[in-house]
Amino acid sequence: MLPRGLDGMAASRHKGAMTRPAAPDLDQLLAGQRAALARAITLVESKRADDRAAARALLDAALPHTGRAVRVGITGVPGVGKSTTIDALGSNLTARGHKVAVLAVDPSSTRTGGSILGDKTRMARLAADRNAYIRPSPSSGTLGGVAAKTRETMLLCEAAGFDVVLVETVGVGQSETAVADLTDFFLVLMLPGAGDELQGIKKGILELADMIAVNKADGEEGRRRASAAAAEYRAALHILTPASAAWTPPVVTVSGLANHGLDALWDAVLDHRAKLTATGEIAARRRAQDAKWMWALVHERLHQRLTGSAAVRAKTAETERSVAAGERSAAAGADMIAALIGL
Repeated sequence: MLPRGLDGMAASRHKGAMTRPAAPDLDQLLAGQRAALARAITLVESKRADDRAAARALLDAALPHTGRAVRVGITGVPGVGKSTTIDALGSNLTARGHKVAVLAVDPSSTRTGGSILGDKTRMARLAADRNAYIRPSPSSGTLGGVAAKTRETMLLCEAAGFDVVLVETVGVGQSETAVADLTDFFLVLMLPGAGDELQGIKKGILELADMIAVNKADGEEGRRRASAAAAEYRAALHILTPASAAWTPPVVTVSGLANHGLDALWDAVLDHRAKLTATGEIAARRRAQDAKWMWALVHERLHQRLTGSAAVRAKTAETERSVAAGERSAAAGADMIAALIGL
């Protein structure tokens, strides 16, 4: 049974022990209470075994209340203006009456594991907007530009009544494709005059794009450079086969700083949704995403088997040292580690 209120997580252990936060209440979550949503996200991000069980129960209970939001993934290289664009776009959407959730993923340090999580300072208007919710999460080494629990967080935001979910990725380069397996619409922001207009066609990320938006089209020079870059991308995209016969990815110019072109961008997102809903492709894409996420969770469970036990961690560390010292081959080391979890 799903824990509610203080049941489950809030039980105090012994004298002087810290009391854990109250478990999220499903009714409060469905009512859109921000504190309940924050607790629910913290629960699904927890690595404790008992919290994982409670998180699964919560997600199962919330699942019938999900799936109605417009899910948009937004990626681009660092400095392209993702946060500025999301701040302006999100503010436009809340002014139209939407409730907007922004899942912002910050890169984690490979040395310390820490993350700045400063997205709220970069999205000042949305951070103060009652109809917006910004949740920064560390990537924690997860590849593909998203956090390990981005999908679960997205579902919780939908259950809480947010009808637009924007997923801002880390922005680290060509591995930024996992967000396409989480969202309905994949927006790629590009810089004008960066010298990679034609080189960009080699990146798998563009093959997944539902739209390319050349940002920083502000000022006469900025608009000129953005228009030139957009023309290069349009010409280059002609050699790619669109993922859907119902949609040809457009290339547009925008300015997140000046809030230029963002209304037209959102109209294109809605046009894409209408066309692919009519063909059944949105529903099919989401079913395929669910299957992919299932396998991602299987891989996570296997990793937990390797890292959850001190004895197993000691043996894997010993095996790693022996491979690094040249005492055994990498293949032999892999066999030894796989045997630890019964593979």
